[in-house]
Amino acid sequence: MQRRNFLKTLGAGAAGVAAAPFVSTASAQETITWDMVTSWPKNFPALGTGANEFAQRIEALSNGRMRIRVHGAGELVPALEVFDAVAAGTAEMGHSASYYWRGKVAAAQFFTAVPFGMNTTETNAWIYHGGGQALWDEIYAKHNLKPFAVGNTGAQMAGWFKKEINSLEDMQGLKLRLPGLAGEAMNRIGVTTVNMPGSEIFTSMQTGVLDAADWVGPYNDLAFGLHQVADYYYTSAWNEPSAILEGTVNLDAWNALPDDLKAVVTEAARASNLAMISEFTFRNAQALETLVDEHGVQLRTFPEDVMAALFEASKEVIQAQVDSDPDSAKAYESYQAFQHLVRPFSDAGEFEYLKARAAAGA
Repeated sequence: MQRRNFLKTLGAGAAGVAAAPFVSTASAQETITWDMVTSWPKNFPALGTGANEFAQRIEALSNGRMRIRVHGAGELVPALEVFDAVAAGTAEMGHSASYYWRGKVAAAQFFTAVPFGMNTTETNAWIYHGGGQALWDEIYAKHNLKPFAVGNTGAQMAGWFKKEINSLEDMQGLKLRLPGLAGEAMNRIGVTTVNMPGSEIFTSMQTGVLDAADWVGPYNDLAFGLHQVADYYYTSAWNEPSAILEGTVNLDAWNALPDDLKAVVTEAARASNLAMISEFTFRNAQALETLVDEHGVQLRTFPEDVMAALFEASKEVIQAQVDSDPDSAKAYESYQAFQHLVRPFSDAGEFEYLKARAAAGA
């Protein structure tokens, strides 16, 4: 025990004077200290704290040989510059959502959320068992990055609206915060969408820059106080039936790690992914009750004509991207094939059970 404590102390001291950001070996006497930049406000519930816990798992599983300093959005780089910062080596790690980078890597969007796509369980199965991770690695390697699934919000809400939506006509001309493929689909039905960090949504709604906004779900939306700037909360989770939070590692830094520390990061990512899913399931349930019972939020679902239009628009958007980008074509071919594989069992299992439970009033 004394020797182990001595080695950890020695490693901590060595980290303070280390000059090189990437090392080719890491013995038990060395401590590797990395920086992680995120797209979330520091310690923001689930997202920011999820990044913190990922870092803590890496340190614990490595027995202190790796230490990760987590930075909130804007502390080292702006929220939507995580991808470039990690690729360039400004920071060794990042925590964000891949659809923010659609202007840089169009195929990245398939590794966050696909409108009318797979749910969280199905998406994880694709990443871990259906070839999704290998494709993600291949696409991101071109940008000097190694990606991981490090969290998932589960099905997200469709967003907050200042006015009730009773028909497709009510959607025309609305200014909506919504990223990714879903945002492009909304543009096709007459909505104007923008992408902005979550920290800017409240003020943009309050000042009229936005008429509506999606963020995540009840837990995070309550934390931002979005119920104070919009009365109607839409539950038609067409836009993000699953939403992966990505961890990225600078590929040079990754390649410099010994195999055992690569395994540490990989398993810490997998554990953090599962932990965040469980947390959101619990916290969203609590927060939704608070929003409805204490704040009088009006839950709504989109009318049938809106959902039909969004479904057709989503198909058009995905097809246009597949036709214009080989990496997108490869990613979506894999994604769609896996969805076709798992859907019969999902329908026969989970879907039929949920219908039966609802019918029984359980």
